[in-house]
Amino acid sequence: MLELVQAGGWLMFPIILCSIIAAAICVERSWTLRTSQIVPKHLLAQVWNWIKNNDMDARRLRELRQGSPLGEILAAGIANNRRGREQMKEAIEEAAGHVVHDLERYLNTLGTIAAVTPLLGLLGTVIGMIKVFSAISLEGTGNAQVLAGGISQALITTAAGLTIAIPALFFYRFFQRRVDELVISMEQEAIKLVEVLNNDRPDRADNTRSPKPEIAQVASR
Repeated sequence: MLELVQAGGWLMFPIILCSIIAAAICVERSWTLRTSQIVPKHLLAQVWNWIKNNDMDARRLRELRQGSPLGEILAAGIANNRRGREQMKEAIEEAAGHVVHDLERYLNTLGTIAAVTPLLGLLGTVIGMIKVFSAISLEGTGNAQVLAGGISQALITTAAGLTIAIPALFFYRFFQRRVDELVISMEQEAIKLVEVLNNDRPDRADNTRSPKPEIAQVASR
């Protein structure tokens, strides 16, 4: 491995650095973008039980906001419930914007690595071929060692750049898709909360009237 790095020239070092950064981002995003952590199962049902039983106080609202990204969105809606449906939706959208920004953290860097590493490999190819043609112009075609060294550098950097770029691009697309799916799930849960708290669903209309004063008290704190 060390011989390949040395044969590839100095451009191998930024390519290796890109590979380390890409690997770290993939591991971190794989751990962070877990569905159980972003959209906890039955969280909306638990929130509704708190509201229905008048247990939604400032402490629970703070715990909900800090517990998960979905909880942060739901907490924003609950805290602004007394202001009306439109204000509640605006608060949810604002909180969702912050959540999505956090979910997409480091993905631009990963996409940049996927785009840059092939160019670094191509640059190594160009430099290697320049060395080859320079050697030919100075010594002719008789010095096979010099020619082989230039061609080797060209091929190694290109292969290294593509080796990093292909999986980086794959994981970039994969995580983008994962974020989209999580956003859709959170959006669906937030819509259910808005409908329930604003009596849009007939089967919940009678149940949503009693908790509202308590929610208003929480929102005003």
